[in-house]
Amino acid sequence: MRPTMKSRCGAAAVLAGAALCVGAGELHSLDVTRDGGRYELVAETRLDARAEDIFAVLIDYEDGGFGRISSVYKESDYLEPAPDGTPIVYTRMEGCLLGFCKSMERVERLEVDEPHYIRTVALPEHSDFEFSVSEWELRPVDGGTEVTYRLAFDPAFWVPPVIGPLVLKHQLKAGGERAIYRIERLARGEPTGLGRSKGVDTELASAN
Repeated sequence: MRPTMKSRCGAAAVLAGAALCVGAGELHSLDVTRDGGRYELVAETRLDARAEDIFAVLIDYEDGGFGRISSVYKESDYLEPAPDGTPIVYTRMEGCLLGFCKSMERVERLEVDEPHYIRTVALPEHSDFEFSVSEWELRPVDGGTEVTYRLAFDPAFWVPPVIGPLVLKHQLKAGGERAIYRIERLARGEPTGLGRSKGVDTELASAN
């Protein structure tokens, strides 16, 4: 159930990290903001890998492919496509915030323009997010790829007031640093220390 690469379809909400060197690439900037219940993240980075190879990593949901990017992804896979043919992807994440632990599911429409643009839009009726949209823009440059990542989401789960948003912002940054490092290594065909997690069963894959 791979997407048709020349069609418009997109990929993943993976987080980015603080401004620093990550592996051979460079993470130029990161901004995390909160407006009411909505969080927004924008990151600019340069990775020493081809745009085509980065793109392939970012749409590899099949059979737990996202587990290679971050250990928070316990499941990922392609589901049955939407009636209009748009690919549908599934991820399940596990994490804790101030001792409050949760398993979070997200079912998303996947829109891509290979190999330069990826967008995902969550289906709230099947997700633990009231709203979630992510975008990746990949721009080839000499010796690598400039990458812009945007994520906006409204969690449908409880975030502890006052200190909770601050801790969540910190976790977005810290987890993103490791994810960006692994995306670059995977795109270059190098090991990350993580393997695939697990895909979904046939019943869930056909439920949408």
